[in-house]
Amino acid sequence: MSWHPSASIETLALRAQLMRTIREFFYQRDVLEVDTPALMSCSVTDPYMDALSLAVCGQQAYLQTSPEYAMKRLLAAGSGDIYQLSKAYRSDERGQKHQPEFALLEWYRTDWDHHQLMDEVYELVSLATGIKTRDSLSYREAFQHYLSIDIESIDNASLREFTEQKLGHIPQDMFRDDYLSLLFATQIEPLLGRDSIAFICDFPASQSALARLLPSNPGYAGRFEVYVEGIELANGFWELTDAQEQRARFNEDNAKRVKMGKQTVDIDESFMAALEQGLPECSGVALGFDRLMMLAQKQCHINHVVPFAL
Repeated sequence: MSWHPSASIETLALRAQLMRTIREFFYQRDVLEVDTPALMSCSVTDPYMDALSLAVCGQQAYLQTSPEYAMKRLLAAGSGDIYQLSKAYRSDERGQKHQPEFALLEWYRTDWDHHQLMDEVYELVSLATGIKTRDSLSYREAFQHYLSIDIESIDNASLREFTEQKLGHIPQDMFRDDYLSLLFATQIEPLLGRDSIAFICDFPASQSALARLLPSNPGYAGRFEVYVEGIELANGFWELTDAQEQRARFNEDNAKRVKMGKQTVDIDESFMAALEQGLPECSGVALGFDRLMMLAQKQCHINHVVPFAL
């Protein structure tokens, strides 16, 4: 085992420069930098995400998968527009584009919808990568364009059969969204953002637990993802502000966790209290800083842009 950094010193200097560029980007826009705890008493209910936990002072605590809940508590307290560049932690994530500990850039814009936020995400990613071309498709349009299927009209049996045709044998007890997510990840995602910054927006409501439903089509939500060179770079929301609806969605998450054979996760009541107090109208996005660094430096592995890979 080598004691040397996994990235070169030259790359780490460029990493520091990119951090400085990002901070200047938000300083020029009068967005406040904040610093929330990495270790808190609650985690997320997302069925497809597991937090790292440990015992602290006789109680269980969790390394945060993102600073979202804490930042929204600041928004509810009247912070105004905020951003954070910090470490986040997720269990069982390691590979070409994943590390259990990673750098995450997250920011929130009050009185913006997700389309306004997408414009700002494009500006920042273009600044970091030099890419000037932009593509946009809705989630439904992406399936129509790349796979020639309509997710609104295809039934579950046909969707399962289509997925098996593309991917081979798969479990028969998966949820509809699991089939869609598998197809999207393997058949669509690798094709997105070739020499462009690609936005996929308006995801199914069932895949958008923290986003508000679109007034024009409640079957879909104000969620978007950003891709460059087939790499998922960011995930954003036109944020849900209805506390009652948010609690119902968290309960749905836990019901799904039970069906998947996972333990339920306690709902973060401090976050819920902030929502009940009143979250301002806003949109927010989480962007993988290490992945942005990979793209900016044309590196193919995350280990080449972080100081010490696990």
